[in-house]
Amino acid sequence: MLAACSAGGEGGNPSGNGHHHGSTGLPAVDGFPVAVVPASNPYTEDKFQLGRALFYDTRLSGNGTQSCASCHHQDKAFTDGRITALGSTGEEHPRNAQGLANVVYHATLTWANPVMIDLERQMEVPMFGEHPVEMGINDSNKATVLARLQNDTAMYGLFRKAFPTDAAPVSFGNIIAAIATFERGLISADSRYDQYLRKQTTLSESELRGLNLFMGEKAECFHCHGSFNFNDQVRYVGLSQVDTPFHNTGLYNIDGKGGFPFPNRGLFEATTNPKDMGAFRAPSLRNVAVTAPYMHDGSVATLEEVLDFYAAGGRVIRSGLYAGDGRVNPYKSGLVNQINLTEQDKADLVAFLKTLTDQGFLTNPRFSKPAISQ
Repeated sequence: MLAACSAGGEGGNPSGNGHHHGSTGLPAVDGFPVAVVPASNPYTEDKFQLGRALFYDTRLSGNGTQSCASCHHQDKAFTDGRITALGSTGEEHPRNAQGLANVVYHATLTWANPVMIDLERQMEVPMFGEHPVEMGINDSNKATVLARLQNDTAMYGLFRKAFPTDAAPVSFGNIIAAIATFERGLISADSRYDQYLRKQTTLSESELRGLNLFMGEKAECFHCHGSFNFNDQVRYVGLSQVDTPFHNTGLYNIDGKGGFPFPNRGLFEATTNPKDMGAFRAPSLRNVAVTAPYMHDGSVATLEEVLDFYAAGGRVIRSGLYAGDGRVNPYKSGLVNQINLTEQDKADLVAFLKTLTDQGFLTNPRFSKPAISQ
């Protein structure tokens, strides 16, 4: 499903080339397609800057202790480095916090919800969700949260600039629209690999071998991570069909019948269709070297372990609650098979994956906490 595009204001530019994405107002990026921006929330720079301020502001949680940035750190490509995320009330989230680089190009936005396709809708989950509690905004504190922002003169000024025609600009609808706009502007397109594609740098022999393995039939990584965004769920303007595949990679098989641990049963949680057990979205591998730990539940610690897991064709857990042989999971994707990777192959693949780190993105002041945020 593709939303319409609408004219927005001029945005700043992460790649420094001064062009803009068609009529969307989003900064244009060399080599990237035009992003989808909903007509209901056109991109403007004022909205981006308000969203940035709100993203880093702890006043946006019910108890005033946590911001969006608490689970999405810029230096980790907007992940948090934890196995699973932690909510404002101390409740553990069952899943690993996802990165936000190039999230504007994602066809779906969470680990395993096929209908979560809009950043605006997605924002409602961390803000208002109760299972688990994340930001912890509810009926008893909604007015307090709005009052905190309303009573801050500088913050109120940002709302007024971003939504100049609204009589009462400080509203949850506008908070959501602004944060979604900020997230759409989080573009990562200047890794060493991107520079290599633009002939601005060279890759080492090991990195090139890793690239060839990654894109070739031996390692087969490209089947799920072969797009410009290194995932297989992308959408952009002009794409005739948007695919949203989910994959069971053989991470678990706790009952010998393909079972995954509750409540992390993948697409099955949404569809209750047995064949969807353990099926998750393949995440983008951009900046993957700084987003450990890996998998939907953070259960794989390092890139080397990820490669060992895929080379084995699934994971064997020998003992404990989750014991089972994921290699024989009946719902496992046909793309996940045993691969004979030498230690050199693995080292080369890791070397290539590290070329996907975009240092400029991780340090860009445009994406960092502004002075106005508390």
